[in-house]
Amino acid sequence: MEIDFAPLIISLRAATMATIVTFFLGIAAAYFVSGYQGKFKGLIDGVLTLPLVLPPTVLGFLLLVLFGKNGPLGKFLTAIGTTVIFSWPATVIAASVVAFPLMYRTVRSSFEQIDQNIIYAARTLGVSEWKIFWKITIPLSWPGVAAGTVLAFARALGDFGATLMIGGNIPGKTLTIPAAIFFAAESGDMNKALLWVILIFIISLIVMTLMNYWTDYQRKLIISAGRK
Repeated sequence: MEIDFAPLIISLRAATMATIVTFFLGIAAAYFVSGYQGKFKGLIDGVLTLPLVLPPTVLGFLLLVLFGKNGPLGKFLTAIGTTVIFSWPATVIAASVVAFPLMYRTVRSSFEQIDQNIIYAARTLGVSEWKIFWKITIPLSWPGVAAGTVLAFARALGDFGATLMIGGNIPGKTLTIPAAIFFAAESGDMNKALLWVILIFIISLIVMTLMNYWTDYQRKLIISAGRK
């Protein structure tokens, strides 16, 4: 049985890039919402979390409408002579959308657990908001940031519905591991499907296990520092 490992490479590349995107966007969104006290906070949080509960095919359809040739972004991309539909960047976009809520929710929870007295004291001493963010907020919430990053990577790696809708299943270009599993099983090649299942299972398990150990280690360091 010959195995083309292109789906593995495509999946890892797309998941890595999506993780980078969601890392920055998730932290920015979490920081904004955690500090926002307006009446629309619940609505904003609901919109940002919505991809977590919507079916992946619905997300894929919305992305297809948005980036399609008749969509607002699609028209803009066509005007500058490019498109993302059924291309590798489409897999990154889909993976980023489905992974974003996990990064956002995890980081937001970490931000909101920070003792606000520390923040108030820093402001009283004249520390700028930028320094407070980098010197206090991020270090104190780093275990949550790291956990959100790992969860986002795992979610991006395992996406199927949204990626298939906007990226398609072009071998060597947009065919990811989940899609390879589906089409291998659909064609009756159960051995190949099982191989891909085992591979993504091992990768996901390793990632989650390392995250658990690393998070526990960071928490112990924080507790130890607090006792000193």
